[in-house]
Amino acid sequence: MMLVSACLAGVNCRYDGKAKPDEEIMELVKTGEVKLVCPEVLGGLTRPRLPSEIESGTGEDVLSGKARVVAKDGRDVTEAFLLGAQKTLEMAQSCGAKRAILKAKSPSCGCGAVYDGTFSGTLRKGNGVTAALLKQNGIEVETR
Repeated sequence: MMLVSACLAGVNCRYDGKAKPDEEIMELVKTGEVKLVCPEVLGGLTRPRLPSEIESGTGEDVLSGKARVVAKDGRDVTEAFLLGAQKTLEMAQSCGAKRAILKAKSPSCGCGAVYDGTFSGTLRKGNGVTAALLKQNGIEVETR
């Protein structure tokens, strides 16, 4: 079993209320070997919602309390991102997932690069909150 960002499978759950379907992922879903997740929705955020970015750090920094996640209007949404990450980890553990394919650049799901918190389209090295938590718990993460 593997976790997959629901937006990559065609579910309209991104911040803009849309999906980002990936043909390979859509085929993978048909096998029944994947569990779809959207950490931001699991954390209680609506769809659509304002875009959010990690301010002054990475997902690892958010997990350790050194950074926060903010919506474009300045509202602190860190708790929703932490809750969504925890629920995603619990789902992975309950179904025995050892791998996840998540949405690139997302403040939740990004792996290797995330937006830098300035809402300018600038990326910084690092992981989103969920990707960081999954990796800390031995789950292999890749993004699309």
